[in-house]
Amino acid sequence: MGSAVERTDKHVREYLLYRGFTSTLKQLDSDIKADKEKGFRVDRIIEQLQQLVQSFDLAGLKEYWLYLDRRLFCRLEDVYRSTVNKLRTSLYRYYVINTVQKGNLEKTQEFFQKQALELQAQAEWRDWFMLPFIPTPDQNPAFGPYFSRQWADTFLVSLHNFLSVLFQCMPQPVLLSFDAEVQRMTSLAEENEQLRQVLFALQTESRDQRDGDEAAAAAQHKLPPYVQNMDRLGDAELDLVTSLRVVSAAAAATPSRNFFSTLLPQAKRAPVKAPPAASGSPNQGALGRKELPASQAVKCKEVKAASCPSSSSSEPPGSQPQASSRHRRTQEHEKERKELLSRPAPHQAAESRADDVDAAAAASGAVEPPDSSGLQAEQPFIKLSQEEYGEHHSSIMHCRVDSSGRRVASLDVDGVIKVWSFNPMMQTKATIMSKSPLLSLEWATKPDRLLLLGSGVGTVRLYDTDAKKNLYEMNIDETHPRILSLACSPSGSSFVCSAAALSRSGSVDSAPRLPIPVSGQLLLWDTKTVKQQLRFSLEPEPVAINCTAFNHNGNLLVTGAADGVIRLFDMQRYESAMSWRAHDGEVYSVEFSYDENTVLSVGEDRKFIQWNIHRCGVKQSEQVLPQDATGPFVLSGYSGYKQVQVPRGRLFAFDSEGQHVLTCSSSGGLIYRLTNGEPALDRVLSLGGHKAPVVTVDWCSAVDCGTCLTASMDGKIKLSTLLAQKS
Repeated sequence: MGSAVERTDKHVREYLLYRGFTSTLKQLDSDIKADKEKGFRVDRIIEQLQQLVQSFDLAGLKEYWLYLDRRLFCRLEDVYRSTVNKLRTSLYRYYVINTVQKGNLEKTQEFFQKQALELQAQAEWRDWFMLPFIPTPDQNPAFGPYFSRQWADTFLVSLHNFLSVLFQCMPQPVLLSFDAEVQRMTSLAEENEQLRQVLFALQTESRDQRDGDEAAAAAQHKLPPYVQNMDRLGDAELDLVTSLRVVSAAAAATPSRNFFSTLLPQAKRAPVKAPPAASGSPNQGALGRKELPASQAVKCKEVKAASCPSSSSSEPPGSQPQASSRHRRTQEHEKERKELLSRPAPHQAAESRADDVDAAAAASGAVEPPDSSGLQAEQPFIKLSQEEYGEHHSSIMHCRVDSSGRRVASLDVDGVIKVWSFNPMMQTKATIMSKSPLLSLEWATKPDRLLLLGSGVGTVRLYDTDAKKNLYEMNIDETHPRILSLACSPSGSSFVCSAAALSRSGSVDSAPRLPIPVSGQLLLWDTKTVKQQLRFSLEPEPVAINCTAFNHNGNLLVTGAADGVIRLFDMQRYESAMSWRAHDGEVYSVEFSYDENTVLSVGEDRKFIQWNIHRCGVKQSEQVLPQDATGPFVLSGYSGYKQVQVPRGRLFAFDSEGQHVLTCSSSGGLIYRLTNGEPALDRVLSLGGHKAPVVTVDWCSAVDCGTCLTASMDGKIKLSTLLAQKS
């Protein structure tokens, strides 16, 4: 219900703005800001109650609960009044326990003084008045359970469920059902389209089967009797049979001893005069058969020579036209038979191909024995759940989880950054709006609450997500204003910054790639002194670095550049250790493997390559990925509109053991198993859930259940919780 209310409020705002009711719109925004029901969002109501408890605001807590009672609880039947009273009692106890745990004895005594008249007559509060005078109440058998985390979580979950059911059962206005009707109509349209596709497939299958049956019936009807048993004869043999049949008809007194003559019915072998040799054989001219072998040709000539005198003396008048018409009918039958046999029915063709494959496999001894176990390979992961974060309204560029696995930072193309948590519930912690375009984002390692933000105007900001304010703003380089990549050292003392010049068009983030890579710099900055330490040498020429990554201890840095070269830097000597051309085109994403003996990269040539860092430029494995995994990413709209986005964020991420990799796709994340061979990847699981192309991914393994983040061009971020199956 909360999501429906938010969408309805948005539609009402648009309507008021369209009508020009600005004063009404201002009043609506004011009322929404002061809304105590929080748009019927249960999580926000629980958050408001917790905030009042944590700030020791007893008066505000009582007032807010009284408002909920008047607005919501009073509409319930009397049978639910006892449940409401129990929840209020638990809320007050939650407040008292919090004052004791925080050591604020003054607030504890204040609670009992102000609530004495109301609570002293209630039996469930009789023993609680001694709580301020017990030295260690958390060890007291009567009060100990209330100090446990389990009791607090149980109370909050119970209150959350009660409010959720209450909101669902409340009568809703017609305007709120608009969204549900739209979704229902959309689902019905999708279901109709699927049924239409199934119907079309069934009609096509039925038509193909009917055509095959008709063809088979026509073949049985039109074929003459003397060729119905010749289905497996070749063209040469068919022509030979036809010629021998003509010869045998002309030489009835001297029948041929050829094997194929035994296939001919006796009724067809009537004495016929052979055509003159000067005019040539009519069968040979009409059928255009293949040339016979020499022995067979000689034999046919002998038969003709022996039969010609006798046939000339015994031929009745008018038999030559009879033979010619019979020859023509034979030729027509042969032609029709070849045409029909050359186009078998679809199911016959499939069966014949299967028979040929089986026969070939059996002949070569390549037939594998069937799997006696009958069991499929066990999947390495089970997808437990999938949630959606939908606070962005434009395409996502970056989505990264911090090192502790507690917070996520996501950046969209409008320059809006959301810092949010997903455990125990999905909640936005901070929203950062930037006037200048933002191009890169990275979490600091120590402390992990800090966020590095790279802009398109040559600045890097250090943002404190807890205090919700900017700590520093560093001016990098005016000649190279685009901050394409940021990587923080695991030690937390420094970070690497990739700065690039503007493209030829002068835009900050131009979608088309230039044939000549733009100029760039790779800089090392100290986070404590907020000063630049050094500038790395980029050979053979300064080029824009698209992606950077440290190894586990920060001693090595790997970069992927716009010129297709991967460079490996020694961070103890601050110099390049090796470099090699890795891709035809730009390098989009690069990471160290789990054992750090190899580097994996994805480039503009759509190749996923694993490189051995102990042997410069040596490939360990390679595989070509589909375009929806590497970009450029395309989102098509109505009237031919297309939105194109070049890769900016991470295109692949590893699990905690480095054996599986998560990549992008057009409908969600894809998980592959690393094979260290050919092919390099073996697909094991599709996460799905997206309606737009996924442009960046991340894999959080800091918690027991791995969490995969997939962000798409429609601003949606899917959070998939996986359970690894240990073998």
